[in-house]
Amino acid sequence: MDMEARGHSEHPEALRLWLRMLTCTQLVEKQVRTQLREQFDTTLPRFDLMAQLERSPEGLKMNELSRRMMVTGGNVTGITDQLVTEGLVERVDVEGDRRAYRVRLTTRGRKLFDEMAAEHEAWIVAAFEGLSAREVESLHKLLGKVKQHHNALADAKLETT
Repeated sequence: MDMEARGHSEHPEALRLWLRMLTCTQLVEKQVRTQLREQFDTTLPRFDLMAQLERSPEGLKMNELSRRMMVTGGNVTGITDQLVTEGLVERVDVEGDRRAYRVRLTTRGRKLFDEMAAEHEAWIVAAFEGLSAREVESLHKLLGKVKQHHNALADAKLETT
């Protein structure tokens, strides 16, 4: 049973939209997870960590990785340990701070990530093939407005605390 099945026609349209968004997200994410596992024998969290590192060639501290991925430090440590063992990422000391280190992709990790990212992009494009280019653009703009609204709410809350 997907999330939408929980909604009823008498519920407000906003609730029905929320359930539709959750359902669509879960469907696409399930497909991406399956493809990553089948084609690359990896997981979405590992892909996400590598994606963060790809955007920061100099590497990232563990707390920054955790913040960007919106997961606990323990989760990041576990994934990082696996990727280090596989030779896909490496830990590099931070100059001037003996307690800290950065994690960055190795050459092998970057090559694998590039392959995964190309496939990932194709999977996402395929996920939206049922929409025209104009519909994709419209949906992107509308969801951008939702995001902007929630960022403004979060900013306002920070100002009052």
